[in-house]
Amino acid sequence: MALVDDLADALARDVLAAQPELDDDRFYDKVSAAVGALSPTLQEAFMTSVRLRLAEIRGRRFLEAALQARRGEG
Repeated sequence: MALVDDLADALARDVLAAQPELDDDRFYDKVSAAVGALSPTLQEAFMTSVRLRLAEIRGRRFLEAALQARRGEG
């Protein structure tokens, strides 16, 4: 189901990008509920994409902090 994954990932990317402007770091939960009312399949794909993107952000921050510490920058 490439269409579902593509739609979900595009929505996840846009929602996560909009959260700082909305000043709501859990806005994706509200979008998930709205999507899930019509399509549980899209909701699950959306939440998977959100979790993957948030994990990637966390991993990058951890890597950057470790490198800064190693280089004596932090």
